[in-house]
Amino acid sequence: MPHLFGERIRLRAAEKEDITLFLTWVNDPEVTEHLMLAYPMAQFEEERWYENMMTLPAAEHVMVIEIQAEDAPAGHRPIGTCQYHNLDWRCRNAEVGIMIGEKAFWNQGYGTETMKLLLRHGFETLNLHRIWLRVYDTNKRGIRAYEKAGFAYEGMFREAHYQNGQYCNVHLMSVLRPEWTLNQKILKNQGSD
Repeated sequence: MPHLFGERIRLRAAEKEDITLFLTWVNDPEVTEHLMLAYPMAQFEEERWYENMMTLPAAEHVMVIEIQAEDAPAGHRPIGTCQYHNLDWRCRNAEVGIMIGEKAFWNQGYGTETMKLLLRHGFETLNLHRIWLRVYDTNKRGIRAYEKAGFAYEGMFREAHYQNGQYCNVHLMSVLRPEWTLNQKILKNQGSD
């Protein structure tokens, strides 16, 4: 898959060489606090995950979120991952997930920009009709990023996730293609004023 470019980021295919970095991220409790990971991950497990992921259709492969960085090899620094999964080609919808693994880049708008780029890719390239996600109600930063990207609240699974000795609600959010298209037209018109 060719790179996908945003204003400050690019998305590229995950490579086997990324496993060590992924392992660092998924074993950091702060990074995984709002993810569906509950156990420490061993190198073997991460390698097996990667091999299994590579057997999925290309549209469901993990992409690495990179920012430009002069001090990084090849001029780009990986800061996280994103992925479409649970693709339903008949109904034209897919779930999306994101992880900003480099904490130094939290709260800088990279999550929002990544989600906007994923929406563009999902609607314009994959021809999806609905893109959705699940987010814990404790993930306030994530909810804000998703709202800024255009996701709307759909509903919730009450006390559906157990973490740190307590239950929390899981919110469902989505964007429909007509909503996204209308929003793109509005943004384009604002830019031409």
